[in-house]
Amino acid sequence: MVERRKNIDLENLERKVKEAIRVFNKYRSPEANAKLIKFDKKKIVVDFTGTFCRTCGFYDYFDDLRIFLEEKGIKSKVSKIEEKENGAIVSFSL
Repeated sequence: MVERRKNIDLENLERKVKEAIRVFNKYRSPEANAKLIKFDKKKIVVDFTGTFCRTCGFYDYFDDLRIFLEEKGIKSKVSKIEEKENGAIVSFSL
């Protein structure tokens, strides 16, 4: 038996992702800022920059965005982290 996946409304997904990032930036900026790089029906890629509160935990910021996405109805998990000098490029699998 073949499992059929529900069609994903990419326009609605994009709106929700951008809203979650806006809320993240509202509460986490200037220590951390998130910018959507790309997304599709399987993953979301976000560029995180900032000074990052090191006592809060560098990786906690990525999980914070995951929680904001979940509040918008988007279940995801951090699948890849590429650290860079002033932040990280983080992929979330859907």
